Amino acid sequence: MKIVLDGMGGDNAPLATVEGAVQAVKEFDARVIIVGIKDVLERELSRHGGHFPNIELHHASEIIDMHEPAAASVRKKKDSSINVAVKLVREGKAQAMVSAGNTGAVVCAAALYLRLLKGLERPGIAIVAPTLKGVSLIIDVGANIDPKPIHLFQYGIMGDVYSRSILKKFNPTVGLLNIGQEASKGTDFIKKTYGLFAKSRLNFIGNVEGRDLFNGRCDVIVCDGFVGNVVLKVSESLAESLNALLKRELGENFITRLGALLSKSALRAMKREMDYTEYGGAPLLGVDGNCIICHGSSTPKAIKNAIRVATEFVDHKVNQHIVEVVSGSMV
Repeated sequence: MKIVLDGMGGDNAPLATVEGAVQAVKEFDARVIIVGIKDVLERELSRHGGHFPNIELHHASEIIDMHEPAAASVRKKKDSSINVAVKLVREGKAQAMVSAGNTGAVVCAAALYLRLLKGLERPGIAIVAPTLKGVSLIIDVGANIDPKPIHLFQYGIMGDVYSRSILKKFNPTVGLLNIGQEASKGTDFIKKTYGLFAKSRLNFIGNVEGRDLFNGRCDVIVCDGFVGNVVLKVSESLAESLNALLKRELGENFITRLGALLSKSALRAMKREMDYTEYGGAPLLGVDGNCIICHGSSTPKAIKNAIRVATEFVDHKVNQHIVEVVSGSMV
């Protein structure tokens, strides 16, 4: 299996992308195609010892920057690392792609060149979030900010399949993010979406609130991309702030420093559980190809784990299962 990596995507590329690829081929025998400006990638690869049999470089002369408009840049920069990586998947030269680049451009390129899975209308980005009872899946966190009720319902189907296939959840619970648990709460858009879920064969538990995001009440939490992206960014900020506050308070005096020393293993475990790099990347569900989107500031560890997530996605045939469920209709 080959995974194509956007070598120029992300705030820390190509340093983080190349190092992440090297870690991946060393740790779980992955085969990686790194796409980008070849001489830059070669120079970076030489810092890790030069030649790796399981890494090949594929030249792409252009880069889509993080601030560029998605659709326009995808159409204008046809030889960008994002476009070239997606096309390698379309041509069957790689089984999945990983990118920490411009999220909008990755979504646009994947939808344009790979198209959508049969029966689906919009793709959605799903993230795995730590909870008090393990992990939950939140979808969508930014692919579609102006959806219709049917799109959110299809996110629920895709989230259900991913939870069963990858997260090994039996009959996962699905909830709709809202401002209250009652069916009467929310906008007309949310109420119509609720109706679709209520009539389906999904294990729908109704509306869930913001306080339910991390308490483990629900396995799959569905929302539109605008709300989901705000949830994602707030959660990241909160995790960073908590980490900074803990360091500050635990270093306040001798007693707190001693307490920190005695709690070192527990604090490390908590940090690891909240660390996004452990989860790698977020699958772009709904496109007819395997695509993993990483955080823009991804470290080598995050890139390595995203490559692992990509291989698991392919191995478990997630897209095939989604098509089977959608064609069988969950309504």
